[in-house]
This record gives sequence, structure tokens and C-alpha cells, in this order.
Amino acid sequence: MKPQLLKVSTGPAHSFSARRDTVPYVNNRWHYHREIELIHFEKGRGTQFVGDSIRNFASGDVVLIGSNLPHYWSFDSNYFDPSSREEADIRVVHFNDDFWGTDFLDLPENTGIKQLLQTGKQGIAVSGPARQCVQRLLADLLGSEGPKRILLLMEALTAIAYSKDIQLLSSVGFNPHFQRGEKDRINNIYDFALKHFKQRIPLHEVAEVAGMSSNAFCRYFKSRTGKTFSQFLIEIRVGHACKLLIENNMNVKQICYESGFHNFAGFHKYFKQITGKSPLNYQRAYLTKP
Repeated sequence: MKPQLLKVSTGPAHSFSARRDTVPYVNNRWHYHREIELIHFEKGRGTQFVGDSIRNFASGDVVLIGSNLPHYWSFDSNYFDPSSREEADIRVVHFNDDFWGTDFLDLPENTGIKQLLQTGKQGIAVSGPARQCVQRLLADLLGSEGPKRILLLMEALTAIAYSKDIQLLSSVGFNPHFQRGEKDRINNIYDFALKHFKQRIPLHEVAEVAGMSSNAFCRYFKSRTGKTFSQFLIEIRVGHACKLLIENNMNVKQICYESGFHNFAGFHKYFKQITGKSPLNYQRAYLTKP
């Protein structure tokens, strides 16, 4: 797949970029960049694609994205509705792994950070005390200048590096296959799937979006993502069901059909396969969190 290469501007007074975004479409396409990304969603909700990982993101999430790892944050549709009161608030830092000097990470004191940046090539979701720490540090970093910016970034990375509450996102074997001429294809497929996942999607329709025959599309999608389009669609549907279970406004059978599944047995099977829990147990586990 060919994500879009983005150029990240640092400005003449800074060695790395730190910014706050309050619009939901800044990261709303399949893209990658050389810079490592540390992002905190103060406010926001949608579907997150990191490499071959698909999951929901929500307010409070903190994610580290390694160098050249394709990713895509697709905000829920109501964020684009002019009459909606939903607001996006994102704090994001981009930095090169050598911005502090080519030998800095080789210092013995920096072994943890060096290992973290290597692991981050799969993408890392941060939770627990480290997430709260990073949230606070990124907020401070946005209002800081001079050496304090570097110290705050190092403190945030150190908190993640020594945390036990992290989850790797993309699989080790994920290969982005950067090829010429495919810049928009995967983005079009993702957009189409997110718009129509509640319906039955005939293979020829999504193949047409990709500009291919059905057989060619199946080979293409599996070779680029490591999964079939059907598996991809099921993950999106289960992710949507997770969101509805957390909101707790529908019963489980309603959620099944609202998420694009057409029989309850299949919904239950795939939900447990992906999350490790039944829909009701997933909901209970979330609602009883302290």
C-alpha cells in the first residue's frame, strides 16, 4: 500500500515539532513520515489504523508511532457535522531519532529510550500511569521554549520506556510496500469501508473503488495488509460494536445489526475472536473500570 509521505515542519527556532490541533481532519488520511510521532487525544473519537492494526481511539488515548510506520486517524462522522457539538483537541509531537545528535542515544543512560524508539516501529498504545504522565508533559511542552522542550520530551519518552502498561499495535511482519502509483488507493479503500461497513459490501464494488478486478483486488489487499478484505471489514465492525457497547445506549442485539453483522451467532463469534471477550463481558469490564 502507498500511504502519503508528509513533510513535518519544525520551524527555525525548534529542533522538533510540537503542536495542538483542534480540527478532526489533520491526520484523516493514510500517511507516514520519517519523524517519530507522539500523540495525545485530549478530545476525539474514531477509528485508528496503525500498520495492520485496526482499533478505536478515544479521548485520553496516547500513542507512539515509529518512523515511516503508516497510520490514519479517522474521526467519527459527527465531528464533521456543522451542527454537532463534538470537538477535537489533539496534542502531537514529531521528532527525528537523531535530532539531539547522532551519538546521543548510544549513551548508556539512554538505553531505555533507544529500545523504545526501536519498538515504536510497530506503534505503541500507552495506558496506566504513563499515559497520565505523558498527557501532562505534552500539555507543558506546548507552552515551553528553550531546553525545557527537550527535557519534557525526554521525560515523556522515559515514562513510556519504563512502563509496563503498553501495547504493541502493528504486527512484526507488517510491510508497508511503498510502491509508486498507489498513493490514494488504500485511502480510498479505507474511506469506502468506513462509509459502508454497516451494509453488505459486494466484492466487485470495493474492487471497483481500487480500480481492479475482483480477483486482482483480493490478491492485492492480502499481499499488502496480511489479511483479507473480509477480515478487515470484520475488525471495523467489531470496533464499532465496542464503541456502541461502551456508550451503553442499545442492547446487544441492536448493536449486532447496527455494526453491520447480519446474524447474532456470527457477531458473537467474531467479537470474542478479536477482543477475547463476549460482548456482554466486554461491556461489563469497561463499565466497572474504576
